[in-house]
Amino acid sequence: MKAMILRNLCNLNEEKHPLTLIDLPEPEPGGTEILVRVSACGVCHTELDEIEGRTPPVRFPIALGHQVVGRVAERGRSAKKFNINERVGIAWIYSACGRCGFCLSGKENLCPDFMATGRDADGGYAEYIKVPEDFAYKIPDIYHDAQAAPLLCAGAIGYRSLRLTNLKDGDAIGLTGFGASAHLVIKVIRHIYPHARVYVFARNLEERQFASELGASWTGGIEDEPPEKLDSIIDTTPAWQPVVKAMECLKNGGRLIINAIRKESGDMKQLLGLDYARHLWMEKEIKSVANITRRDVIDFLDVASKVPLMPEVQEFGLADANFALTELKQRRIRGAKVLVINR
Repeated sequence: MKAMILRNLCNLNEEKHPLTLIDLPEPEPGGTEILVRVSACGVCHTELDEIEGRTPPVRFPIALGHQVVGRVAERGRSAKKFNINERVGIAWIYSACGRCGFCLSGKENLCPDFMATGRDADGGYAEYIKVPEDFAYKIPDIYHDAQAAPLLCAGAIGYRSLRLTNLKDGDAIGLTGFGASAHLVIKVIRHIYPHARVYVFARNLEERQFASELGASWTGGIEDEPPEKLDSIIDTTPAWQPVVKAMECLKNGGRLIINAIRKESGDMKQLLGLDYARHLWMEKEIKSVANITRRDVIDFLDVASKVPLMPEVQEFGLADANFALTELKQRRIRGAKVLVINR
C-alpha cells in the first residue's frame, strides 16, 4: 500500500516536506481488529504538533492522520461488529484499556493507556489502516467520505468543548480562532442554541468574513474587545496570547475552554504574564480538553446528521499531504483540509 510516513521530528518553518510517500505492506487485522481501506483522511493541527515534537509519535516511521473514513476490507477472526465493505470512521481515540476507573466511568479520554490514532498507532495517511472494531463508527449516509472526515476530530472535539462550556440558550459565547473545529461548532450552536450570541476572534479578515457568513453576531481580531463580556469562550488557537486576552473578555464566573492538545511554546511568556486580578479573579475558570471519548464521536455524528451539519472541505491527494500541512502551518484555512485517497 501507499503511505505518507513521518521519519523524524522537524521544524515546519524550515522543512516543507516532512512526510515521504513510500510502499508498505498492508496491515493484517487480528482478533477483533478490522482492516479499513481508507477513502479520506482529514488534516488536523495536531499533526503539526506531532511533526514538531510537542506531542511526538511513539515510534518512527509512522503514518499520521486521525480523521479517517473508509470501508471494511477484512476482519480479524473475532471481529463481528461490521460487515465487509461497510463504511466506518476512525477518530483520535484508537484504544483505551477499558478497565481503569476512567474508562469505567465514561472518561476513557483520561485513561493512562489511551492510544491515539496516527501517534501511538499508524493512522490514515495511507491506503489501509487497522483498528480495534470497538473504536470504529458507522458514518451517517448523508455524508460523502471527504465531508465525514472532519466530523471525526474537528467536529467531535469541538462538540466536547461546547458541552464543557455549560452554554445555555441566550448566553454569549466566544470562539477564538476560526478553523476546522470552530466552523463546525458555530453551526452546532446556531442549531441547538438559536438565541446564543456568537463572538468570533480571528487574526485574518478571511476567517472573520467566513464566520460572519456562518452567523457570527460579531467578529474581530484577537486583541479586540467584544461588545459585551462573555459567558464562555472556546480557544482553538496554537498560541498562548489569545488565552490571556480571552480571560479579560469573560464575565465574572465565566469559563474558558482550551481546545488544543498542545500550545506552541514560542510565546510562553504571555502565559506567565497572567494578572490574577484582571484575568482570573471573580471565579473565572480555565479548563482544558483532553482527547475525546467514543461517546463524544457517537453523539456528535448523531447531532451532525440531524442538523444536518455540512463541513466545508478542501480536498488534496495523498501525495499532496505536505502541501496541505504547509497551508495549515501558514494558517491558510477555510473549513477543513482532507486527503482523498481511495475513491
